[in-house]
Amino acid sequence: MRSTPGPLALELHCAAGPAWLCEADGEPFPCSEWRGLPMDDHLRGALLAGFTLFLRPAIRDLRGRPEGPTPPEIVKRFLWFLPMTDEEARATALRCR
Repeated sequence: MRSTPGPLALELHCAAGPAWLCEADGEPFPCSEWRGLPMDDHLRGALLAGFTLFLRPAIRDLRGRPEGPTPPEIVKRFLWFLPMTDEEARATALRCR
């Protein structure tokens, strides 16, 4: 069973454009350490506030790259903790452009 990473461990799992890869493990950010957090409503709210800030720069940096994700895929990637249809992800991506 995998243990939950502490706050200091998560600080190492960060990324920025243009590649948006985790600096600790090289996975597409947010990496499995973030995605593996036990989710509750409080954490979901905190993640929504923080990860929404990444959407516009991530879409700007990643869209149009060869073999890169589409804007709706980027939205689903960064807001993995929300149940979201493809249509909702597309609408969110359009608002973030």
